[in-house]
Amino acid sequence: MAWTLTRDEGRPPRIAPVAGLLGGLVPAFTLPGSSVPAGSLVLGAAIVNFCRLPDRCTLEVVDKQAVHEDFERARATFRALLDDATDRQLRRRSNGTRWNNRQLLFHMLLGFLIMRALLGLARIMARLPNWVGRAWAGVLNAGTKPFDVVNFLGSWLGGTAVSRRTMVVLCDRTIAALHQRLDRENQRSLAQGMPYPTRWDPFFREFMTVADLYRFPVQHFDFHREQLSLT
Repeated sequence: MAWTLTRDEGRPPRIAPVAGLLGGLVPAFTLPGSSVPAGSLVLGAAIVNFCRLPDRCTLEVVDKQAVHEDFERARATFRALLDDATDRQLRRRSNGTRWNNRQLLFHMLLGFLIMRALLGLARIMARLPNWVGRAWAGVLNAGTKPFDVVNFLGSWLGGTAVSRRTMVVLCDRTIAALHQRLDRENQRSLAQGMPYPTRWDPFFREFMTVADLYRFPVQHFDFHREQLSLT
């Protein structure tokens, strides 16, 4: 696998996979025969455990341009929604939530604002054993009710206190930063990921890659856009 990587995918020096291959072959041919069955069982168990989590055994080819285009569509739509709505429309109750339209728009923006934290956490968890991520997701799932309260109050407060102009500026700057960050990613880094608390959001899955995280804010945005009652 390391030998077939390109430079864009973070290929190590060619000597690295050669050294790794030799390091594996030498013990394989020098160990006593009695150790082969036990070693095979350990290897098999490791492979099964590694493949239990989704997306760990495949390297998805991510269309970064499509993600960029979705970011720009959401940015333009967000600006248009705020520019075109009257104060009365923004104070109107949204469909299916306890927020008014302005508070719901801030919640839609929040999906982009939290991306820096989500991406940073994914980088950390990807370096830790799988059980750490699963335990973390379990703890967060157990705290769903307090999260729901904080989630509601945060969007209520933000949508009440933050001006339209500030929301537009925050959206523009945040999405611009996400564009730059996505440009620095390669297919290998986009395939990293961690378990997520599925009770926190309908778009959170048991395991999400960094590529999934880049798609999340637009999915979140489009879902809640249907709940606006501006017309």
